[in-house]
Amino acid sequence: MIERIIELFASVIAVIFVFAPHEYAHAFVAYKNGDPTAKIRGRLTLNPIKHIDPIGFIMCALVGFGWAKPVPVDPYNFRNYKKGMFTTAIAGVVVNYIIAFVAYLIFVIIARFFYPVAATLGALKYFEYFLRYCFYLIFAYGVYSFVFNLLPLYPLDGFRIVQSCTQEVNLVQRFLRKYGQMILIILIVESFFCGIIVDHVPDIRVKMIVNYLDVLGYIGWFAKNIIGFPIKAAWGWILRL
Repeated sequence: MIERIIELFASVIAVIFVFAPHEYAHAFVAYKNGDPTAKIRGRLTLNPIKHIDPIGFIMCALVGFGWAKPVPVDPYNFRNYKKGMFTTAIAGVVVNYIIAFVAYLIFVIIARFFYPVAATLGALKYFEYFLRYCFYLIFAYGVYSFVFNLLPLYPLDGFRIVQSCTQEVNLVQRFLRKYGQMILIILIVESFFCGIIVDHVPDIRVKMIVNYLDVLGYIGWFAKNIIGFPIKAAWGWILRL
């Protein structure tokens, strides 16, 4: 019971560390490209209250995926439309990857040096577990946010990247803008029910079939094992020097 409470609290902190810098990065880069919209609306800040969508925040803390309030951007204010669109779109995921890189180092340091000591010191082991779990979640959520937000579906960052690389009006953009949000909702709901089935149905064959159908599960696996691998490998190599 104590471990579950610690994990939930750590998940809340991790979501804040992933969402707030992500949205701030969008606002900051948009402002540097000439668009003051986010600054005017109070979004050029690291204050998580300004960026967090309550439902998306709770979803992410409880089930591992969610959303923040999109930063308002007017691309027609950009000094260079395509450059402004592209750099503003990728700013959030770049910051998430950097945060994941740093968080994994802290996680490794805690696991190597603090855990062996704290494990024998009663209540201190719970504080160590909170820190270790929190920084691992910041790493995991960071790389997952990196991959998830690059999906070319409206209103994700990947859609903005498509906008910056294509003509302003075309069939691809029109389709992604019209159906992107609906596709995202379907994927989230499908992944949620897949998780429930895997957790509560004992039949191994059913679990295997359901895992094959979990699209966001594939994205999570790709984020953790492919996109996250350079981070793990880099710190593994550096810490052996």
